[in-house]
Amino acid sequence: MSAEIIWLCDRRAEADADRAIDLRTAVDVAIRDLQEIQAHWGTELALERLAECRSMLRTVLEAS
Repeated sequence: MSAEIIWLCDRRAEADADRAIDLRTAVDVAIRDLQEIQAHWGTELALERLAECRSMLRTVLEAS
């Protein structure tokens, strides 16, 4: 099975960071973020996504 990933925007809205999500959803999002980080390794975009991913996982872990 394969899927085409369509990126709707280059930057996530700040409001998304404030939404409460469960641990399962956070892991799913982190996996997708890691795929994007790998695809853009060594760029500013990868560093931004890495920071966002780390922050999201830390927030969800602290809330659980």
